[in-house]
Amino acid sequence: PQPAARRGTRFHAWVESRFEELPLPMLGLDELPGGEPDADSEIRDERELDALKEAFARTPYAGRRPYRVEAPFQIQLAGRVISGRIDAVYRTPSGGFEIIDWKTARRQEADPLQLAIYRLAWAERHGLRLGQVSAAFLYVRSGELVRPTVLPGRSGIERLLLGEDSWEPNDPG
Repeated sequence: PQPAARRGTRFHAWVESRFEELPLPMLGLDELPGGEPDADSEIRDERELDALKEAFARTPYAGRRPYRVEAPFQIQLAGRVISGRIDAVYRTPSGGFEIIDWKTARRQEADPLQLAIYRLAWAERHGLRLGQVSAAFLYVRSGELVRPTVLPGRSGIERLLLGEDSWEPNDPG
């Protein structure tokens, strides 16, 4: 697991416990991103975890109730099976859904392909058009919300995974 994922493990568990009324079980360390049942998987400093909690409390998402937290998914793309967990899914006023991926690292270098895959998996699993699902990274430390303006659909993601250079922005396929 990447060090940033290990650092975020305790933060993810804390956010999940904030919304424990949701019908989802608490995840074990081995089920969270980067979760390893050893000392390295923990945020090393309680002050660091407290700072992340305080930073999260300043975001608009601290007061919003998620529809799902740590939502599991599995999708087949370009001959590969991709599985994972979506940090949080919120309902939108328009009746759609918003996927939020919490990032606890100091650097803001997340790959929008991750959000494209999450968005596609959620849309297909729930029989939605891609336009009904938005996605963004929330960099918890800074409170910055990064919403890529262009995310590929199924065919675009598959072209990228196959190493092809071209895809149509926001294509429905």
